Amino acid sequence: MLAAADSLTLHVPGVEAYVAGRHVVTSDGRLRIDLPAGCHLTHRLAHQQDTVAMIEVTDLAPIPVRDRVRARGRFTGWLATEATTTGSEKDLAVVLDLATAELTVAGRTTCVDPYAFATAQPDPLAAAEADLLCHLDHHHPHTVERLCRLIPGHHLRGVRRVRPIRLDRHGVVLRLELSRGDRDVRLNFRAPLRHPDQLGAEIEALLRHGRGCRARPAR
Repeated sequence: MLAAADSLTLHVPGVEAYVAGRHVVTSDGRLRIDLPAGCHLTHRLAHQQDTVAMIEVTDLAPIPVRDRVRARGRFTGWLATEATTTGSEKDLAVVLDLATAELTVAGRTTCVDPYAFATAQPDPLAAAEADLLCHLDHHHPHTVERLCRLIPGHHLRGVRRVRPIRLDRHGVVLRLELSRGDRDVRLNFRAPLRHPDQLGAEIEALLRHGRGCRARPAR
């Protein structure tokens, strides 16, 4: 979620800043944010050490569906500062020393151990997921329809439209849109992907399996 986050907010006492695109998870599992020179937050943090902070991340589906929020993350800890130089400007990098991490998906919140967070690896599809989902949704509706053959028939009753809303190492998630409310269904790959190059073969495997399933009812 952090590797591809397009909604990330940094909170320190009395100040909040939208910092999506300025963050990176370092090789040792710490969250680093590069703040621009001259902004209020940079000036404030440049004269402080071990500032209490909270970072909120919202994971949004790139497909225009009714509820685009797929997950939310909240990270708390202390910020350590590090001055950097870009040309003649002095920027500021802050690194979060993580104390707590929470992940909320479908209304259920899970606490993540800081060590588990530090040793986790980004999903191999994270950087390309948005482009892949938009391409699948816009240019391959027939592929989405064929994937629907893997969904039990009772889940498709009353479904008006199906959209792909998540793609990760474990599989693809389809959003079943009903007149009232929606339902998400995950179709799992044979094994978790280790590299993006494996995606095509796994999608084909799902489609081959779908050929032996019942035809999808009419919308």
